[in-house]
Amino acid sequence: MNLLYKSTRDANNTATASEAILKGLAEDGGLFVPESIPKLDVTMDDLKDMTYQETAYAVIKQFLTDFSEEELKHCINCAYDEKFDTDVIAPLVKVGDTYHLELFHGATIAFKDMALSILPHLLTTAARKNHVTKDIVILTATSGDTGKAALAGFADVPGTKIIVFYPKDGVSRVQELQMVTQKGKNTSVVAIHGNFDNAQSGVKALFEDRELEKELADAGYQFSSANSINIGRLVPQVVYYVYAYAKLLQNQEIEAGEKINVTVPTGNFGNILAAYYAKQMGVPIEKLICASNENKVLFDFFKTGRYDRNREFVLTSSPSMDILISSNLERLIYTIAGQDAGKNAALMQQLKTEGAYEITPDMKEKLADFIGGFADEEETKAAIRDTYRSTGYVMDTHTAVAAHVCKAYREESKDNRKALIASTASPYKFARSVMTAIDQEYDALDEFALIDELEKVSQVDVPNAIEEIRNAEILHTRECDADKMKETVKEILEVEV
Repeated sequence: MNLLYKSTRDANNTATASEAILKGLAEDGGLFVPESIPKLDVTMDDLKDMTYQETAYAVIKQFLTDFSEEELKHCINCAYDEKFDTDVIAPLVKVGDTYHLELFHGATIAFKDMALSILPHLLTTAARKNHVTKDIVILTATSGDTGKAALAGFADVPGTKIIVFYPKDGVSRVQELQMVTQKGKNTSVVAIHGNFDNAQSGVKALFEDRELEKELADAGYQFSSANSINIGRLVPQVVYYVYAYAKLLQNQEIEAGEKINVTVPTGNFGNILAAYYAKQMGVPIEKLICASNENKVLFDFFKTGRYDRNREFVLTSSPSMDILISSNLERLIYTIAGQDAGKNAALMQQLKTEGAYEITPDMKEKLADFIGGFADEEETKAAIRDTYRSTGYVMDTHTAVAAHVCKAYREESKDNRKALIASTASPYKFARSVMTAIDQEYDALDEFALIDELEKVSQVDVPNAIEEIRNAEILHTRECDADKMKETVKEILEVEV
């Protein structure tokens, strides 16, 4: 059975998996979603003894049905190799009374590596399958992690170029250094004067610009995306939750069929949407707990049914979640609207013009799987400090948001199911925030002295990704205003401005 993908804004706009990956975004501005969520065709009993790579194949083959077994296994084996610093790719660690799935052992020490390691291989395979002759230009907005992971994945991949936009003062110093020191003849990094939502809206506008599309085509280029708006980014994330459940089973932490709760620190909604898809595939998940920081647009949405980005944008210590427009939520809205593309398109138009929309009571009922929660800055610090003092485990700011929300939900609901937390970044990526949460006195140290102190405190070696940037040369210094992204792209690609 060939699984087709539809645009969330036009039911007649369909694509195969490989076409959807190549396009990134549908021509009408919609996101590609599978016509239906496939079921797993292997049991948890089979899955519990599988490696991460074998689990990835079992999940991804169900979604990307126009890829052959040979093609998919090649993509998986190229992605999940020695660039990860642990043999198991995603270790499951018991921390107090929760389980942390550590998704940050890749080349850039954040969970984005997990899906962005495979995307270049899926994309180049898709290009061959569809006889694409143009160079593919990966255009991406980042709130800190996607950018570096995409740059690392696509650096010097033949037939591709990558341009990453990030908010100038909206990422950590380590995140910025990781991007601006990136090598690769085909890589470009641009700091925009604005926030992540400006960068993301600008990228979406470039995808929807038909005039630009023609100019680029004439110059031998076509756009694709490495953000989680690309289905080739989203599908590999489903693997996390299938794998984690199977490992809990293998470790005899749960009984067969026992339901667990999953808490995900959430910004753009891709990672938690992947957990929702895993549940629909057959993974016994009860509640999907959506953890926000002070930019709690998703918390308010789950509470009220109204999505409203008309609010103050807050810069927090968990910058990858400093987002007011959660792109992937559109896929969920489309689903709870009964796959009614017209209804979804109208809501998205409302978001664009008025900055807000409200779902119907009927749609809100279909969100019963989700619980929203948020942590403010003090609660995030307290989660880092208290977890360290009670267990010796050091977590980053994003994971701390999830840990706080998970604990608060348990206390409030008295729901004592086993709890899985998606641990999305290494504490080394946010050393200042992490170390000052443990003890304010660390604030006097510079960034790299802090990193050395973190090594002593956590008893975890400084990752290679950090060592690489200590003395690395700054290679990217380009900046632009948020309304000059189109001109900047044309300049980089040497298309007449």
